[in-house]
Amino acid sequence: MRIVIERGLPPVMIDRVQIQQVMINLIKNAAEAMEHSALRELTLEVCRASPDLLQVSVVDSGPGISEEVRDRLFKPFVSDKVHGMGMGLSICRGIVEAHGGRLWLEANPARGSIFRFTIPMDVGHGE
Repeated sequence: MRIVIERGLPPVMIDRVQIQQVMINLIKNAAEAMEHSALRELTLEVCRASPDLLQVSVVDSGPGISEEVRDRLFKPFVSDKVHGMGMGLSICRGIVEAHGGRLWLEANPARGSIFRFTIPMDVGHGE
């Protein structure tokens, strides 16, 4: 796994346990998606998306998300996995939105998927 974190990011006010669950779910999904791929590249990127938003990206080199599932992926009980329950991404989106952020999916131009989410930064408080 490759980790790229922009230097000098201000603090974010989050529930660490909840955001940790989001990260675990996204990283686990990416690892499972690449399970049968010859190329297994997982990148975690953290950067400033705007002056007051932090952006986290989980980039994988798996097969990507099927078109038939992509538009419904964040709804409960929708999964692209054979044994998936379809609750993880729905819960993750709820957690991110409760933090004032947004979670979405993009196709990885090279191969695979990119899950991104934003969280407001605590810009002016310096804690």
